[in-house]
Amino acid sequence: MLMLASLLCGLVFGAGLLISQMVQPTKVLAFLDIFGAWDPSLAVVMIAALAVSVPGFMLAKGRSRPLLAAHGFWPTRDDIDRPLVAGSALFGIGWGLVGLCPGPAIESLATLSPDVFVFVLAMAGGMILHDVWQRARPAKSPDEALARRPG
Repeated sequence: MLMLASLLCGLVFGAGLLISQMVQPTKVLAFLDIFGAWDPSLAVVMIAALAVSVPGFMLAKGRSRPLLAAHGFWPTRDDIDRPLVAGSALFGIGWGLVGLCPGPAIESLATLSPDVFVFVLAMAGGMILHDVWQRARPAKSPDEALARRPG
């Protein structure tokens, strides 16, 4: 049942990306170009996503456990630290340079574009490097040590 729910959620997410045109780098770059030929239409996508997800998260947060899983994975931290800021900046730079973020990039693999394949490979490489770096540095707390355990 969990696999079916995951498939359904992925299909809804992918359809939303296609309908909103977030898989088109030119559309995303036009949204990010606030001092040029700015296209504010993707702001509607973001507002609609918030309108749907905020009530959903509020409902989920009120439950003792998820419907289709043994337990939830809610964030345990709410502070802003250097890795969060650095990661956000890197994400923003990558998004601003090519107009793709992870979800649309994976969906855009269907176009068989060599540029998209290079982007996804670089993204996967960055994720692997992050995991290697996280495992190599000492844990600051018992919670962090538990979070790093494989599996």
